[in-house]
Amino acid sequence: MVPKKEKRKYVHLPVMVAEVLDYLEPVSGKIIVDATLGGGGHAEAILRRLLPAGKLIGIDRDRDALQASRERLSGFGDHFLAVKANFNTLAEVIGSFAPDGIDGLLFDLGVSSYQLDNEERGFSYKEDVFLDMRMDRELPKTAADLLKELPYGELAKIFRIYGEEKWAGRIASFIIEHRLKKGPVTGSKQLVEIIKRAIPARARRQGGHPAKRVFQALRIAVNRELENIEIGLKQGMKGLRPGGRIVVISYHSLEDRIVKNYFRDFSRKCVCPPSMPECRCGKNSVLKILTKKPRFPSPKEVEENPRSRSARLRAAEKLNA
Repeated sequence: MVPKKEKRKYVHLPVMVAEVLDYLEPVSGKIIVDATLGGGGHAEAILRRLLPAGKLIGIDRDRDALQASRERLSGFGDHFLAVKANFNTLAEVIGSFAPDGIDGLLFDLGVSSYQLDNEERGFSYKEDVFLDMRMDRELPKTAADLLKELPYGELAKIFRIYGEEKWAGRIASFIIEHRLKKGPVTGSKQLVEIIKRAIPARARRQGGHPAKRVFQALRIAVNRELENIEIGLKQGMKGLRPGGRIVVISYHSLEDRIVKNYFRDFSRKCVCPPSMPECRCGKNSVLKILTKKPRFPSPKEVEENPRSRSARLRAAEKLNA
């Protein structure tokens, strides 16, 4: 009899905790939303600052994360609330549990170490796993479904835009060819081998694992990550009270570009054309940017947690406008 695998423990090593606390400024009496709760690492550090009268509302779409965080943070009692939700319902969450507004909002974007390392979740290109990649297992489509159903043009677009993959078209054509001759691509080993065949040998030796960008692209597409970031930022901003802080940690250029542009657009005053002799738009700044350039993890943190290497943090404060 094959021994049953022990369920993997949800381990969450939070990134840039000191910086998050510096910019969020959690103190007793404030209400903070952690929009990417994960295993509760950031939430625990924030909650210690919010006692004895503050509250943290943590949201996540992964039931494993919610269970792990509830266990980890059970000692905080009514000061902590965990809610299963996505960014695109952030306004509803705030309206239900903090109708008078919130004082801080944290986004720690991307995929968690637990999801990457858990074979059942299907994110890894290092193990031979079923290509699931859903952060929320209630989502209707897996990565394997996309590879089975999408035509060449849509696959190439996903790889090119979400993965910034130079060989997007060639990889997509090899997947379609495999589909026609051998059937759908459902496992990570299958996909890695197809990617390696599609990318010329010289190119494969540059820029890390050759499958990394395609796997990133599929994950983003399955979970609609970029669309949800934009929705979450807009809804979260409306729920912030004047003086409230928003902190976002991103892990690749696509995420960071969305955050950077959002902060820039809402910190602008006049948006009239340069040819206008005077301002007629009447626009006021909504945000004050606190990080002119993104903050990065310290060399010590990167040494202790190599997965923090690509992290970058941006922060802003809501104005009275």
